[in-house]
Amino acid sequence: MGHMRNHSLRPLTPPDWLVRSLKPQPAPIPWAAVTRAAIAMSLPLAIGTAAGKPAYGALASMGALSGVIGDTADAYRMRILNIAVPQLFGALGVTLGALAFGHGWAAVGAVTLVALVSGMMSTIGAVASVSGLLLLLNCVIGAGLPLPGEWWLAPALMTGGGLLVLALALLAWPLRSGVPERDAVAATYRSVAALLEAAGTGDGDDEAYDKARADVTASLNKAYDLVLARRARDHGRSPDLVRLIAELNAITPVVEAAPAAHQYDEKLPPELAAAMRKLADAVARGERGTRGDRGERPARAAYLDLGLPDELPQPHGAAARAVHHALRHAADTLADPDPLTVIHAEDRLGRPAALRVRARRATRNVVLSGASWRYGLRLALCIGIAQCLVSLIDVPRSYWVALTITFVLKPDFGSVFSRAVLRALGTAAGLVVAAAVLSSVERGWWDVTVVLVLATLIPALTPRGYGYQTAAITPVILLLSDVLNHQGFGLVVPRLVDSLIGCAIALIAGYLLWPESWHTRIGDRLADAVSDTARYVECAFGDDPEATAPAARARMRRRLYRDLSDIRTEFQRALTEPPPTGARAAAWWPLVVAVERIVDATTAARVRVRHGAPAPGAGEVAEVSRQLRELAEGLREVEVLVPVPADFTGPEESVLAPLRQEVGAARAVASPRG
Repeated sequence: MGHMRNHSLRPLTPPDWLVRSLKPQPAPIPWAAVTRAAIAMSLPLAIGTAAGKPAYGALASMGALSGVIGDTADAYRMRILNIAVPQLFGALGVTLGALAFGHGWAAVGAVTLVALVSGMMSTIGAVASVSGLLLLLNCVIGAGLPLPGEWWLAPALMTGGGLLVLALALLAWPLRSGVPERDAVAATYRSVAALLEAAGTGDGDDEAYDKARADVTASLNKAYDLVLARRARDHGRSPDLVRLIAELNAITPVVEAAPAAHQYDEKLPPELAAAMRKLADAVARGERGTRGDRGERPARAAYLDLGLPDELPQPHGAAARAVHHALRHAADTLADPDPLTVIHAEDRLGRPAALRVRARRATRNVVLSGASWRYGLRLALCIGIAQCLVSLIDVPRSYWVALTITFVLKPDFGSVFSRAVLRALGTAAGLVVAAAVLSSVERGWWDVTVVLVLATLIPALTPRGYGYQTAAITPVILLLSDVLNHQGFGLVVPRLVDSLIGCAIALIAGYLLWPESWHTRIGDRLADAVSDTARYVECAFGDDPEATAPAARARMRRRLYRDLSDIRTEFQRALTEPPPTGARAAAWWPLVVAVERIVDATTAARVRVRHGAPAPGAGEVAEVSRQLRELAEGLREVEVLVPVPADFTGPEESVLAPLRQEVGAARAVASPRG
């Protein structure tokens, strides 16, 4: 009976993909962003209420909400792009929507065309994605909601609210200029220290090492993005930015040496990781070393200047020696008061193109990209259906249907299917809060207090997940909408119905009708990464001086790890899809890890060759490269993984023996589910 009872209750258990979607992501509360959101969203409403124009205040608060959504950058210069540029597109969107308001089918066509442009913009990058989002959101609001005042007033008020968020975000810039970038570099040094600890245990703990390596990749991505974004605008002339680049480049040899220690189970002295943490503290404090009168320093000066021990334990193994030498190089770079010679001599990542060049390149790629057209057409189709539906059927305040579709089909928010589910659940939770507020709070100054409290939840809950963000945003939008149209509690039920209609349209017209939606994209992206890994092997041990230069290898390895980090993110998103997509995605995970280990094994072999091991022959390198290319071609042809044997003929004592084992393990991966 007990068995029967347990079996009967099993269908009530939520599916794994839904549990993963609802699980809150661990993240600290961004108190500064919370404070900015509270001030920026409540102040305009308070001013409007005091002036007897609460509707004007509500419009400015809506613009502030857009700014709060885009207030995600750490670096102050990036905040200008992340907040100001989307506000310009938001102003354009609300202007177009207001001009189309009340024009029937012409308004439907206009909003659909804006949806096409918005969708294509969203495939360019983070800033363009938020800009496209606000372009469409504000266009939908302008086309579906009668706005007070002249045609130019609503765009001006909403833009002013967003710029208020920007002004608050930049208040501390004069006092903290460059601090976020320096903190990011210091965090990278600390993550490398954790990697040395995980790699140098000598017990072959792959799980701890894999996590530490993933953390280093994420930290390097963030630090390079912050520093290079500033450097593109300063053209590499700022001494502080040049120093940060030099400090990031200096830890590349340490990151390269760590896989060798892990690969060969060499124990690293704990003093090495401790020394790396002291270097991280020196970076965070902005400390610099000193140079003698004639530009010469004693060999130990870098350690002494930065508070490191005079002598570190002498290493015994090749990997430990590589880490030791790399640490000395990093310390010398930090202690050098003028790193310009270092950065000019070996700029491992190179200078990014100017912003105007990248803008032209991105525009050309979007116009010619099939993926951007497909996404734009998907979004335009769904928005067009929504606009036609609400034009034919009397749906009060129908703009909410299109708003729901816009959020659900956002390309960089994750799985469309899970977003639709989370949007419905988050809206329902937000409506419970909104119902309590609208039924019990009087209009007027109480609105300011409620917005002040609810606004703090948006930046606090957004890092937890999409459903939590939706639950935080919904009551704020409903309250501000009520200030504009005075429907009160009557807004609650129609908004839930509108959200469900929007989710249904997004699922059917934006998901089910597009077969590419239900197939995981991990296979193609992983195949590209495997092909790049084959080129990395050739670069590491080839004969071409330009291709095998340290800077070329470093750039290729960084690009590989960034691509694999993106694949990890795609894998996490695919797990939130319902079966069979989520189950098939899970089967690819061992291969993702295997490819990362192949890159590690290649780097480790190169480190050993640099420290005295015999270099592999051209035939060995070609054999490994051929096996990787065959694996890549196979990945492009299958949806479900199958094992493929790998035959190698290289000598067992070769430095490439561990690499051949990792390649063989990758080719032997099979899917546990069909």
